[in-house]
Amino acid sequence: MTVANLDKWCATIEEVYEVHDDNSGRAYTIWGDFLIKRQLIVGGVRFSLPECPNMMAWTLTTGYDPAPEDIVIHCTIARKDQDEDFVESLYDFVDDWKAGLEKDF
Repeated sequence: MTVANLDKWCATIEEVYEVHDDNSGRAYTIWGDFLIKRQLIVGGVRFSLPECPNMMAWTLTTGYDPAPEDIVIHCTIARKDQDEDFVESLYDFVDDWKAGLEKDF
């Protein structure tokens, strides 16, 4: 899973239009145009939107208790008070990841 193919996995990432390398690129998302960074971590991968005013990041991990066979999707932002529509779009984002992973795994 690289930045170049994120739009294959998640419908909320509408189009990856610029790829710098496996670890960075630019994409159109439902929230606008963002730089996306990828970082390999123990048990998975972390993606972030470093230009996002909410400092959004998400991880996909596997191999840990209590369900080491499952993939865990974790999405976070650094701002506490948010518009309800934006919060709902974050839930949709995680649901889109779930659907994309279930389709291909």
